[in-house]
Amino acid sequence: MIKVVIADDHQMIIDGIRSLLSGEDIEVVGEAADGQALLDLLTRTSADVVLLDINMPVLGGLEVTEVLKSKYPDLKILVLTMYNKPEFIRQLIGMGVNGYLLKNTGKDDLLTGIRKVQGGENFFSAAVSDTLISSMRTNMSANEPQLTKREKEVLRLIAKGLSTIEIAEQLFVSTHTVDTHRKNLLGKLGLKNTAGLVRYAFENGYSGEFYD
Repeated sequence: MIKVVIADDHQMIIDGIRSLLSGEDIEVVGEAADGQALLDLLTRTSADVVLLDINMPVLGGLEVTEVLKSKYPDLKILVLTMYNKPEFIRQLIGMGVNGYLLKNTGKDDLLTGIRKVQGGENFFSAAVSDTLISSMRTNMSANEPQLTKREKEVLRLIAKGLSTIEIAEQLFVSTHTVDTHRKNLLGKLGLKNTAGLVRYAFENGYSGEFYD
């Protein structure tokens, strides 16, 4: 049997989890309404997994996680919370939690999460994974250099091997204008020379058609 402790300040949540786990290969060996009560409980009760809420009185989930990882390194921590925010998720992953579930999760995810973390794996529900991926994409987009349409055109032509004169003729601009765009590209992309521009163009898809 997998021994589980539930830490949550809402008795209805605790009762609901107990009901969901009834009849499974999982035994609820204790419950706590706050982080300090959880630490007190663990001094007298052995457990494999703690289902941990983030927002609790006295000691919240973030604070108690630090203590748990220090005092009980073998105890698996499965966060069960309403907070589907990337900053919370990333912070708790960095602190070493073994899984992260939302309170609107179904019974199957809860059971899978408990069994996987007890077995040494990590488990994050689909909604949590989607939040992390979306956050990563947003950060990548925000950090991506913003090139103008003309800069993209020049970059594409540089990748095709055209000289400054050839680019100027194709775009109907002066060579001075092309050189200015080239310098701007080097500055925005943090590159040193034309070879770097060519490599960047191929790695980021600017070696094909024009981009809007």
